[in-house]
Amino acid sequence: MSALVLDGKALAQQTEAALLQRVEALKEQSGGKTPILATILVGDDPASATYVKMKGNACRRVGMDSMAVEMPASTTTDELLAKINELNNNPDVHGILLQHPVPEQIDERACFDAIALSKDVDGVTCLGFGRMAMGEDAYGCATPQGIMRLLAAYDIEIEGKHAVVVGRSPILGKPMAMMLLQKNATVTICHSRTQDLPALVAQADILVGAVGKPEFIKAEWIKDGAVVVDAGYHPGGVGDVELAPLAERASAYTPVPGGVGPMTINTLIMQSVESGEKSLG
Repeated sequence: MSALVLDGKALAQQTEAALLQRVEALKEQSGGKTPILATILVGDDPASATYVKMKGNACRRVGMDSMAVEMPASTTTDELLAKINELNNNPDVHGILLQHPVPEQIDERACFDAIALSKDVDGVTCLGFGRMAMGEDAYGCATPQGIMRLLAAYDIEIEGKHAVVVGRSPILGKPMAMMLLQKNATVTICHSRTQDLPALVAQADILVGAVGKPEFIKAEWIKDGAVVVDAGYHPGGVGDVELAPLAERASAYTPVPGGVGPMTINTLIMQSVESGEKSLG
């Protein structure tokens, strides 16, 4: 039996059609104002520049505007905080994205946390994480929120299942575990220092690979019938999980590319539209 492919690219395209209508309605209600996502790129990292460009293109596809803020690699924490404060106070900006990573001299966490909660559409602030973990209203961190939307779209049952998250980053592994917990999964968080990782992975009904190492999680560790979500992407088009042998063994899996990645950007755009709608209310 072939595994169900969780097609994030197709779902993102479907969602964009609906978002386009929501943006048009928003423009009508606001007298022609277009929702704006401000993207901040510090330095000249080519991969980061590519990601920012992709996010700008996604904005345009749904009728939104993007404001590209580019700052030199020599930018200080204070200079970046001042720019974020300026965007917080700009009523035309509905979402703020600070592209990760920033140059090492900058206190990234302080800058993330300076983003106003109402404009934290990438879900990176400590306050947003805390509210989400407590079941309060907040924008979810874009990648794990995108994964939750993908699982929901394909009617993947979460309640009562054992979910194993391999990775504990503040913008992926930790919020992913909390979101699964909110949906009544029993959650195990693993990481690079976990003892006997294969035995824990083997228990997973739902496995999320978010460790940042190419094909670190071996197919032989994963039990038949598991749902496998691969949140990694590495040169050569591979993720964090050895996916090829799972096509006939897993019950469902996310392809790499075309699974989680498109949902990350799509969730960022969707939450920016939501912020625009809330600004009218």
